[in-house]
Amino acid sequence: MKILVAVKRVIDYAVPIRVKTDKSGVEAVMPKFSMNPFCEIALEEAVRLKEKGVAKEVLAVSLGPQQAQDTLRTALALGADRALHVPSATELQPLAVARLLAALAKREAPVGLLLLGKQAIDDDSNQTGQMVAGLLGWPQATFASKVVLEKGGDRAQVTREVDGGLEVVSVGLPAVITADLRLNTPRFVTLPNTMKAKKKPIESVTPEALGVDVTPQLVTL
Repeated sequence: MKILVAVKRVIDYAVPIRVKTDKSGVEAVMPKFSMNPFCEIALEEAVRLKEKGVAKEVLAVSLGPQQAQDTLRTALALGADRALHVPSATELQPLAVARLLAALAKREAPVGLLLLGKQAIDDDSNQTGQMVAGLLGWPQATFASKVVLEKGGDRAQVTREVDGGLEVVSVGLPAVITADLRLNTPRFVTLPNTMKAKKKPIESVTPEALGVDVTPQLVTL
């Protein structure tokens, strides 16, 4: 089974941010960027499934500016087998990201699981996972705190964190799963793996090649 994992480059959670003078966002020039923590948890879960022999390949995908390749290098160092970058200078809103991920899932078929963080810590949208599941027509299990592949490998049992406690659902594969904070504790990147990741290739495919229009649909007033 192939697992597709979306990873986003965000301002590091430990870095103080400055709001733009026009209040439309935060200053882009920051001292440090890193992988979105929820994306890192999703990637760790994919790597663990591969180590258990459930998955054969983990493909990390990142969308956005050229610097997103740094995040993909981190993903490779953490255990991803391949990395794919979709370059875009345009602001990628959740619907555009969902359309790109859906196109990539079809391009990389067969994909058994699409794993994402439940939200990014920069915009806190919590929309992409649900949208991409709808576009693909796949079942979804959001806010996952535990993922177990059932016997036969054609279904996944997912424990979800909900307002009233925990909910266990069983979804058929392929499916979209979004990771919550308590799904796992990501491993640390080792220096040898970091050096190896620097030598690995990163594939690039444009939104135009995927047939996706990424024009922003929303405007911040």
